[in-house]
Amino acid sequence: MSAKASDPELRIRARNEALISDAATRLFARKGFEGTRISEIAEAAGLPKANVYYYFGSKAEIYRSILRRLLTNWTVALDHLSEERDPFEALEAYVRAKLEHSRRFPDETRVFATEILAGGPYLTPEDRELMRVGMLRPVEVLEAWIARGLIRPVHPRHLMITLWSAAQYYADFEIMAAHTLEVKKLKRADYDTAADTIVQTTLRGLRPDPVPA
Repeated sequence: MSAKASDPELRIRARNEALISDAATRLFARKGFEGTRISEIAEAAGLPKANVYYYFGSKAEIYRSILRRLLTNWTVALDHLSEERDPFEALEAYVRAKLEHSRRFPDETRVFATEILAGGPYLTPEDRELMRVGMLRPVEVLEAWIARGLIRPVHPRHLMITLWSAAQYYADFEIMAAHTLEVKKLKRADYDTAADTIVQTTLRGLRPDPVPA
């Protein structure tokens, strides 16, 4: 089959896989893995049930693909952390990127949170390695900044947990955040203010003490 002949088929596959994945993400976020049926995913995607099995062999395969996509996207936010960058510019960029992901993909992050609370039964060894390596790289960057005296000598792993969880809260507990802010639903401005607050509090505390004259 020529490349031209295969292009329409590839576009159809990509479109249908996206429809299935998006529908499944919404359902898994609301009902959990066990509470979601393939027939519900098919109906939400607007496709026959047989098509779901054509593109994904099982419900677990759909679920695992969502987890892998989320983990991959999170590593993109971590790319902001580079030893060559100014620490505070880099950390602020990371916080804003993580919050933007929480704003745009809240259902994905809720699926992941539910998976973690259950003990990670559907996380593959490759997923766990991606998580480990994804956290190791920014920790090494933080350690380098600390060694150069660019930030306070804090525990780098706890710092990453603090920044990650602060941003994650706005997706996993969006309803509670909205209730606290006395709004019906979080808007972009709320996420921007959250980023400003994290930057002005947590990151300000990382600045090293001035060298005595």
